[in-house]
Amino acid sequence: MTTTRIEAPARSVPVVREVDVLVCGGGPAGVAAAIAAGRAGASVHVIESAGCLGGIWTSGLLCWVIDANNKTGLMAEIHQRMSAKPRANEPGGAKSAYDVEQTKYALEQMCQEAGVGVRLHTRVVEVVRSGERIDAVLTASKSGVEAWRAAVYIDCTGDGDLAAAAGCGFDYGRPDAPGEAQPMSMIALVGGLDVAAIGHDYLCGQAGRYAEVTDNFRNDICAGGVDPSYARPSLFHVYDDLFLMMANHQYQACGFSADDVSQATLAGRDEVNRIVDALRSRGGVWNDICLVATSAQIGIREGRRIHGRYMLSADDLVRGARFDDAVCRATFCVDVHSTNPSKGKGLGGEGVKAQPYDVPMRSLIACDVDNLLMAGRCISGDFFAHASYRVTGNAVAMGEGAGQLAAYAARAGLDPHQCSWPLEDAAVAAQRAL
Repeated sequence: MTTTRIEAPARSVPVVREVDVLVCGGGPAGVAAAIAAGRAGASVHVIESAGCLGGIWTSGLLCWVIDANNKTGLMAEIHQRMSAKPRANEPGGAKSAYDVEQTKYALEQMCQEAGVGVRLHTRVVEVVRSGERIDAVLTASKSGVEAWRAAVYIDCTGDGDLAAAAGCGFDYGRPDAPGEAQPMSMIALVGGLDVAAIGHDYLCGQAGRYAEVTDNFRNDICAGGVDPSYARPSLFHVYDDLFLMMANHQYQACGFSADDVSQATLAGRDEVNRIVDALRSRGGVWNDICLVATSAQIGIREGRRIHGRYMLSADDLVRGARFDDAVCRATFCVDVHSTNPSKGKGLGGEGVKAQPYDVPMRSLIACDVDNLLMAGRCISGDFFAHASYRVTGNAVAMGEGAGQLAAYAARAGLDPHQCSWPLEDAAVAAQRAL
């Protein structure tokens, strides 16, 4: 089929909101950014493509939170709220696994309490620029194409969709194999299992036993007739007889290609169903296993890494870098899931050993657009740094910092790069910017 283009007719697009801060993406980073900006006194709206807030925690079913225990602020508050809910789990002494439905509702309540406007089922499709600034964001939804205006914008889409539409430069994939990125995974919730019967031999979260329990799990899946695409299929206890399963890799799929994401979703859901059937066929502890749910949004580990005013690097991780403008301290390892199945299907640090390191605010400030911040896995970093900071405990802390800075900049009439971090008095900042 010959590829053609058409000229779309010019049209007038209604401006539906004008706010201080517009957050695009309502996942862990976006929710935190919106709440922080709202609590700082800004008028805020968050736009989310799914039918709920929470992103990978909810639409993606990844209700196991990583690199959260050293975080204060909103991450600690969310942790406290969710730990007080019924059926909160306490694996390894730290409540890390949460009920997906309770998480959706808790995040909605926190946004309402902070005065944050929420628009669901809406996706960013285009950006209107005025010089070096974003003038408006265009979205598509059941209401058609609409325009949104703000003083400051925050890209929390994960894949850097807003920044890319605004013309920002970005990197993607491995430095030694351009375009080759970490695989996606279809997260699933499974039930019908007895935690006492499987806990010791199969459950992740036991100190020093990760390789052993994932080997056991893989061997049982293989014995049932399925060779999983991920060498380290993992099972986590959520509560009672509910478990989170991550057992597949979808390779060579790009997170900002609709065709790739669609095919990865179909293939991932097919493999998850076959894995559950294979386990059930084994009988014994697996006799009553059932598939409770597969994620509405496949888990995308890697998308665009937007160019910021500082690129966090593998060297920064190795030396445990400290920055005067630190947003948070990341403590997670370098976690590269194999980008090429012919070279292995597991994960590892590929020789890059991270020390606890700071994420600087400069990595959250776009260098190509003046009134744009990023938070979450689309911030400015190299391939190996991204493989560490991308987890959700860090995303929440980044979002909180970005939201606070965005609210401050909007109130002071400044762009984010004109403000210092940690924040200073608005009058001082305005004078310094002259």
